[in-house]
Amino acid sequence: MESQLRPVYGFLLSLLTAFLWGVLPVALTLCLKVMDSPTITFYRFLTAGLVVFFILKIRRSLPVAASLTRNGWLLAAIATVMLVTNYVTNVMGLNYLSASSAQVLMQIAPFVLMTGGVLLYKESFTKVQFAGAGLLILGLGLFFNQRLPQIFASETESIAGLFIIAGSAVAWAIYALAQKPLLRTLSARQLTLIMYAAGGMLLIPLSTPTELMSMDGLQMAALVFCCLNTLVAYGAFTEAMRVWYASKVSAVLAVQPVFTFISMTLAEKIMPDTFHQPELDSVAYGGALLVVTGSMMAALGRKKPVKVLSGSLSGKS
Repeated sequence: MESQLRPVYGFLLSLLTAFLWGVLPVALTLCLKVMDSPTITFYRFLTAGLVVFFILKIRRSLPVAASLTRNGWLLAAIATVMLVTNYVTNVMGLNYLSASSAQVLMQIAPFVLMTGGVLLYKESFTKVQFAGAGLLILGLGLFFNQRLPQIFASETESIAGLFIIAGSAVAWAIYALAQKPLLRTLSARQLTLIMYAAGGMLLIPLSTPTELMSMDGLQMAALVFCCLNTLVAYGAFTEAMRVWYASKVSAVLAVQPVFTFISMTLAEKIMPDTFHQPELDSVAYGGALLVVTGSMMAALGRKKPVKVLSGSLSGKS
């Protein structure tokens, strides 16, 4: 590809990823009507794992046990547990918090990742990152200054959702930090296969696959979309990372809450009994804008970005 087209191609792929991860909560909300979060995650891991397995099988590049040292397998185990935790809690949080609020709160994940990169990998902390972190914290304060009273008074939301989503964001950051050294000896697909396979086995005793039989046509379509979303979004994200700067890809991904706001508003108009979008004032909208801006600045300010895989800042779930 010609060099002058790479930025456009990378931007479009990044925007596609942000869109897919941004609208994912709509489909997850439909699935949660009859299926619990571990089971939804199990089907997503199973589908993605099978596709990646056959791709690597055809290319004769399946990972082997000798690819990792004992410490490498320990890091892979930590990354897997944290990725499963992120996927499950991110979906679970939608039972206690609106999708839009969850996506805004999930933007603390890049901040935790950035902090971990400084502490563990001695990465630099630039002035732009510092300013971005400040805007993100200020934005969260403004956004939830209005949302907290609404959550306390709501019959469909709970303060527990804040802790669940915050925990999900921290789990994603730990996953990203743990898998970074593994990419020195494994390709992104090989590492993803290991985590999807191991994660799927961890989820078997926690999930109820037979809940699939209770789904109607719309809910089944939503589950298929969730599975395909994992594959397509991951493919677009990986290709974007290949052709464009990781910091710029991360900055574009920060607009996920915008797509969630729009998609949930449209879903509420179509199915008001299923979806609920809380009313926000100008201060809350301003806070959400600051969160997105701060997340972008934190990404663009990295001198040595942390490369991550397809996690759930979604999922990343």
